[in-house]
Amino acid sequence: MYLSSGIRPHPGFLPCPVSWQKTRDNWIIILINLRVKRLPTDPDARPGYSGEKRRLRRDPVVLMILEDFLIKSGTEKNLAELILFLSEQAGPVRQGFLTHCMNTSVCGTRNMFGEDQKPLDKYADDVFVEGLKKSRLVRYIATEEQDRIIEVKDAKTNFGVVIDPLDGSSLLDVNLCVGSIIGIYPGPVLMKGSAMVAALYMLYGPLTLLTVTTGHGVHEFVKDETGKFVLREENIRIPEGKIYAPGALRRDYLPAHARWIAGLESAGYKLRFSGCFVADVHQILHKGGVFTYPGYKGKEKGKLRILYEANPMGMIVCEAGGAVSNGSTDYREIRPEAIDQTTPIYIGGKKEISQIEKYMKEG
Repeated sequence: MYLSSGIRPHPGFLPCPVSWQKTRDNWIIILINLRVKRLPTDPDARPGYSGEKRRLRRDPVVLMILEDFLIKSGTEKNLAELILFLSEQAGPVRQGFLTHCMNTSVCGTRNMFGEDQKPLDKYADDVFVEGLKKSRLVRYIATEEQDRIIEVKDAKTNFGVVIDPLDGSSLLDVNLCVGSIIGIYPGPVLMKGSAMVAALYMLYGPLTLLTVTTGHGVHEFVKDETGKFVLREENIRIPEGKIYAPGALRRDYLPAHARWIAGLESAGYKLRFSGCFVADVHQILHKGGVFTYPGYKGKEKGKLRILYEANPMGMIVCEAGGAVSNGSTDYREIRPEAIDQTTPIYIGGKKEISQIEKYMKEG
């Protein structure tokens, strides 16, 4: 008269009719079958189980560190050594936040772009430049904080690197995310962005992240408590999304750009702009959409640097299935004439990039 499981009701409750009990039992069986994935009948084939002792076995989670990943993916030895060295600079740069961020004043010097240099800008630049000189892992070094290309004596390789040591440093006094952007060339750095052999960025936020490509997919690593970068996500692909991160003042927009922005807004795109290029593009890489710092009235050739910012991030986004443009063409196919050359930049999903090129073509 009671449930087939043999469980008897509390004496305070009246027994249920037999027909209702059978119906309820049937539904319980159906729900169990729907919610529980059946395990193989052979205990040895069951994931996480031991056939001998018939008990749950805790299999250790194996995390792949950056060095092992580079070896597994067949990265050329010298390039892998360089990427590992650059990744190790994330520690000293982040440590500098504690020793230099208390001083929010400027150093009294300016970089080649006329921007005031803060103590941490120069500190981060020194970390990369002096470290690379001592390592002799590259022949050419160009950074946003230097006014010339540095050639390393007795270099072990012919690599050239371009570096924005601390992108978004103006946000440090309000404790927002900043990062380092790096591009690697097979030789001299005044080459097309499409000639890069690798690009990476390190993001200093709640986590320290490293995103890298050697031309075979885009992969993300996170720094663990031991100081090692471990694989977090492999083969990132930029999704379709509705985020847009627009730089420059709206009143200074050029007509075609203004129409394109109006189209994004009418399509329901949400504005997300922090003022840190690498952080904003990182969000686009994971959530979809587009970042832009266009040419605008008074600066028709744009503000961002093609060498230190646009080209490395462009390689990463394109390897993830996205696209880049200066409004009319892929800026990675433009050979820079000088290390301080700037470009209008559109970077993100292919759909958004094709739309701006259409608007620019129409005039």
